[in-house]
Amino acid sequence: MAKQTAQFALMLPPRESGTSATRWLYNSLRFGILEGRLRAGARLPATRDLARHYGLSRGTIVAAFDQLMSEGYVEASVGSGTYVTRVLPDRLLQVKSPSPSRAPAARHEPRRLSDYGRRVGLFPNFRVGPVRAFRTDQPALDLFPTTLWAQVAGRRLRRASTDHLLACGPMGYPPLQQVVAEYLTTSRGVQCVAEQVAIVSGLQEALDLVARLFLNPGDRVAMENPGYPGAALAFAAAGSIVVPVRVDDEGLNLAGSALDGARLVYVTPAHQFPLGVSMSLPRRFALLEWARSSGAVIFEDDYDGEYRYSGRPLPALQGLDRHGQVIFAGSFSKVLFPSLRLGYLVVPPDLIDRFAATLSITSRHAPLLDQAVLADFIAAGHFGRHLRRMREVYAERQSLLLECAKERLAGLLEISGIEAGLQTVGWLRCGIDGVSAAKAAVARDVELTPLSRYSRGNAYDHGLHLGFSAVDAQEIRRGVRELAVALESESAAR
Repeated sequence: MAKQTAQFALMLPPRESGTSATRWLYNSLRFGILEGRLRAGARLPATRDLARHYGLSRGTIVAAFDQLMSEGYVEASVGSGTYVTRVLPDRLLQVKSPSPSRAPAARHEPRRLSDYGRRVGLFPNFRVGPVRAFRTDQPALDLFPTTLWAQVAGRRLRRASTDHLLACGPMGYPPLQQVVAEYLTTSRGVQCVAEQVAIVSGLQEALDLVARLFLNPGDRVAMENPGYPGAALAFAAAGSIVVPVRVDDEGLNLAGSALDGARLVYVTPAHQFPLGVSMSLPRRFALLEWARSSGAVIFEDDYDGEYRYSGRPLPALQGLDRHGQVIFAGSFSKVLFPSLRLGYLVVPPDLIDRFAATLSITSRHAPLLDQAVLADFIAAGHFGRHLRRMREVYAERQSLLLECAKERLAGLLEISGIEAGLQTVGWLRCGIDGVSAAKAAVARDVELTPLSRYSRGNAYDHGLHLGFSAVDAQEIRRGVRELAVALESESAAR
């Protein structure tokens, strides 16, 4: 086993009164070795460092080391240092070590939490493990150009100045703000300049920021139903009353009184989550007019807006806004990779200072070196090329899923043909509800998400969410075959 260098200061237990310094140091190191905290081959700190750290004489350190060495616990290497013996004698392994520390006992008295602390709920992370049909909310990570990303990152790190090791302003790294503004203006129809772009750690931070700045406990927030659970959790944690609003073929339905008194409206107009419909142009203008007359704020989540496969692209809702009612948000999690915790907010000019102030006392700023690497990646044209490539891949996978489903799932599941996004919706036609179908599919190694997970009420009990972006052709074919068998068996058993 290779010897390991000591990287950190050695933390020893407190010295009991009446115990000599030499005995205390000897016992501490001995039990540390026997308990495995000081691993075989680990280098002990130099006597000079230990003496300075614990206020001991070097003679005390040397005496303790000599005793440990004579008993076979440590060994010295001339000119290198003192190391834990790589193979301890059998008799040392039989020495009874102190009882392992126990986990802290559970508290019987409830904690005194804030109102926020009692309201906040856990939002699950991305799934890990091998990709199976039909995992949702995940891009084709195996097709991401990691080597190219590493090259861009390497060049940036080699050129990094002390400024890159220090900090940036709370709204973000200016070169990244600039290229994001140019991309959104050109490709998404957003009207903005670089100063309006706030670089954040992702959509959840964007939601939290907007909730902090616009919502007080008891304020009403209108949300699409079905809709994104992460947004509902963020608004509920802020103490807001989340009001579900029905979605139809044109997007958020403005009829009725659901929007009355709403302080904020959350929408995904480019590609509604999870149904996949795009908000029609008349509906967009009607929503903007309602927001202008009521003074409400619109949070536009550009969910999957980059991936459109057919139909004429519609401009962002923010690009149609003439009164500063829309706050536009997006993330690089789906277009690049989820662990790159970077996203953006486009805020109205009169709110730049307020967002900057809030960021300055919360996250301070997103990781600067990651921002710099992403800025280089976009500026060099790699981002645009990656998007174009993935649009082609995802369009092929969507087409294959629809083709296989038509052949094998007819009468069992009707899958919608969507114009954009990384996943689609299936409607069960065999008398099975979504939860039962998902359970039956899991038994055949197929992942499905019931639509009811995203909705309030029972209108979507017979719907399923199916992802295709992360699933290759072979897995799509296998998934459809296994899903057909699962649904046929479940239907026959009823």
